[in-house]
Amino acid sequence: MLAMDNPPMNSVTLYLTAALYKFVDLPDFEALQAPLQACCEANEVKGTLLLAHEGINGTIAGPEAGIRAVLAFLRTDPRLASLPHKESWSPKPPFTRMKVKLKKEIVTLRVPELDPNKTVGQYVKPADWNALLADPNVVVIDTRNDYEVAIGTFKGAINPNLKNFVQLPAWLDAQENLQGEAAKKTKVAMFCTGGIRCEKSTALMKMRGFEEVYHLEGGILKYLEEIPPEQSTWEGDCFVFDERVSVGHGLGLGHHDLCRSCRWPLSAQDKLSPHYVLGVSCAYCHDQRTSEQKEKLAERQRQVELAEARGELHVGAKMPEHSTLHPGD
Repeated sequence: MLAMDNPPMNSVTLYLTAALYKFVDLPDFEALQAPLQACCEANEVKGTLLLAHEGINGTIAGPEAGIRAVLAFLRTDPRLASLPHKESWSPKPPFTRMKVKLKKEIVTLRVPELDPNKTVGQYVKPADWNALLADPNVVVIDTRNDYEVAIGTFKGAINPNLKNFVQLPAWLDAQENLQGEAAKKTKVAMFCTGGIRCEKSTALMKMRGFEEVYHLEGGILKYLEEIPPEQSTWEGDCFVFDERVSVGHGLGLGHHDLCRSCRWPLSAQDKLSPHYVLGVSCAYCHDQRTSEQKEKLAERQRQVELAEARGELHVGAKMPEHSTLHPGD
């Protein structure tokens, strides 16, 4: 359940990040909002948690004792007693505020009849994932958004080029090799960052009549945590929805920064582009911003730098709020 029990001994580590989700029936989810918000604030924990009838999802960070206290609070609810989470450590605070939000879904797909609490695909542990991917009869689908896939994925995986998760059903409809009764015998393996999107995507495939549907238990993050690089079929970095931007094997920091204009993860090569201006634009968005917008972004960046020079934190320096949670919303 835990990525590591203690912070690494060879670095200064102050902030513990916990990514969590669980599909579980929570008809009283609205009543859980205020107590959970108060618990997080009392323990100096920040981030975003989503509550819905179908369960809980989110990422929080803060002092280790604070994170442990919030997790313990959540697990006092019998329905969340087995709530799993993944841990990682950071020398900087990944989030600037705490929000507990009420939602229709904890990961948005907009298929109302879908219920991952009833039917999902078969879980495949990281140790067994490579063997599944080596099967030439398996169709492997990356269910993440395009900007996530752009910096890393499993070798041979199909990229649906999704702008957001709600586009997945339409993309599946357009795949001729996945249509008809005969296609329902196709072996399908799906994966995502932490596992939550795969809960819904494999449930969708099962609902559509596919017989053999698999997904990576714990997602890419669990795979990178457990599988050493020399045995890995993962190529690149894994995008994460906090200030680390990306991680690699062992969940160490990746090699990307974030464009503060469009939120696209940028490699060192990307930042060599003549269109890259710190805090203002990059090669992916430079032609999508007006001169006025660029001027405002440049002023925001100037304020960020002034705040840093004073040893202060400027909110504009952090990842945009709607990106600071589990993917899919």
